[in-house]
Amino acid sequence: MRIAVGADHAGFPVKQRVIDAIEALGHTVIDRGTHSTDPVDFPDITQATCAPVLDGTADRAVLVCGTGAGAIMAANKIPGIRCGLANEAYSAHQAVEHDDANVIALGAWLVPPAFITDIVREFLAATFDDDEDTRRRVAKLNALDDLVPTAQP
Repeated sequence: MRIAVGADHAGFPVKQRVIDAIEALGHTVIDRGTHSTDPVDFPDITQATCAPVLDGTADRAVLVCGTGAGAIMAANKIPGIRCGLANEAYSAHQAVEHDDANVIALGAWLVPPAFITDIVREFLAATFDDDEDTRRRVAKLNALDDLVPTAQP
């Protein structure tokens, strides 16, 4: 698989460990930045990292920021992206199996370094369950992309 990887300045110290884990599993990495601890805005990195998933040049993506919270919020604002928070391996797997996630976010300040390989392995090995219930739920998730804001009284 081709995996886009992106980190903001807070996630940068962990990004190489994520890349190493992906490559050790035999996958190709598309590095979308950042390349130092100089401050950058996580929405920009998130958009740059998710773009290859949307255009088909990447199969999935991994985002790394301080807590993972900012990256997941930004990613899930992008139509066509379903991003799960995966600070441990079970969530990484479940996000794909039950929610058809194509992106995960990790919290560099929260994930023990020893967990990173397991998180990446479980995310990349997982497949969508594709039963009637999960298809229905993912269709409802996708429909949320089309919501039009309504004025509140």
